Amino acid sequence: MTQRRLAVLAISGITAALLAGCGSVGGGAATGATAAGAGTGATLAPKDMTMVTVVKLKGIAWFDRMEVGVKNFATRTGVDAREEGSNDVSPEKQIQIIQDLIPQKPTAITVVPNSPEALSNVLKQARDQGIIVVSHEATGIKNVDIDIEAFDNAVYGAKIMDSLGKCMGGEGKYVQFVGGLTAKTHMEWVGAALDEQKAKFPGMTRVEDPIESTDNENAAYDKAKEILAKYPDIKGFEGSAGNDVPGIARAVEEAGLQDSVCVMGTSIPSAAAKYLANGSIDKIFFWDPALAGEAQLQIAMILAQGGKIEEGTDLGIEGYHSLKKTAGYDNVFVGDASVEADAETAASFKF
Repeated sequence: MTQRRLAVLAISGITAALLAGCGSVGGGAATGATAAGAGTGATLAPKDMTMVTVVKLKGIAWFDRMEVGVKNFATRTGVDAREEGSNDVSPEKQIQIIQDLIPQKPTAITVVPNSPEALSNVLKQARDQGIIVVSHEATGIKNVDIDIEAFDNAVYGAKIMDSLGKCMGGEGKYVQFVGGLTAKTHMEWVGAALDEQKAKFPGMTRVEDPIESTDNENAAYDKAKEILAKYPDIKGFEGSAGNDVPGIARAVEEAGLQDSVCVMGTSIPSAAAKYLANGSIDKIFFWDPALAGEAQLQIAMILAQGGKIEEGTDLGIEGYHSLKKTAGYDNVFVGDASVEADAETAASFKF
């Protein structure tokens, strides 16, 4: 009788241990990577995974496009994947979204942080619960398994400045806009652009420190009008957030300065099209947010199935066929997904 009871208890213990490994959202299991870039060796099927992409801001063209990639990934793989985000760029609201997700134990959370530093603690909480965390636009962020960048940020920033400097004839005043002063990639782009300007275009001068738009087109428009009033001889604007360049262009167009002021930076064709057509924007630089969204989720799925991300990893996604490891980091990888377009070439893109 005693032996039989012990056997029952042993079986019950095994069953409890197995149940403890199961997630509570859509069947997704809490099987986060045990070390940066290394999976647990689990063999989860995609249909048993749940993944949530937390973006900087919902309801804007950039992250609407990223949601297309999230949905494409879900359809292609069978993973239960969705996108969530707040109605503004407050890091606190992103933190709350992630805190609310943790008890649901998704297989993975992928995130585009408004402030990598602010999100560090909550991402640690997620990983401590076995949730895989993959970030984007957050080189050097702590407490993630992998950070995936579309390209080398310094190269991207320098490329924007090369075009802006050429447009300005290498002379005159310019300003730089960022979505937020805590937006790490935006600050890296404008920093690299400033270095490039000093090295290649000494006749140009940046006026003002980077101007914060909160990734809001109306805010960028209002601040661009202030700059035009304060510096009547301004010759160039560089935008970093997807809404910066259209907002700046609206102010430049209203002032009738589209032929004398250069405007360029990060945006997507659909948001910039009318301003490219009338010359208020000279050139845009971007990567496809849909493909970036898919890349994050593909990495999470590889990790969830016990795989690793390393130099040369092919995600099977355009622009992410041969990842390169970023020097100085164990878990930061870059693709080759940057695009630049003027009015003619932008028309060929469907987003």
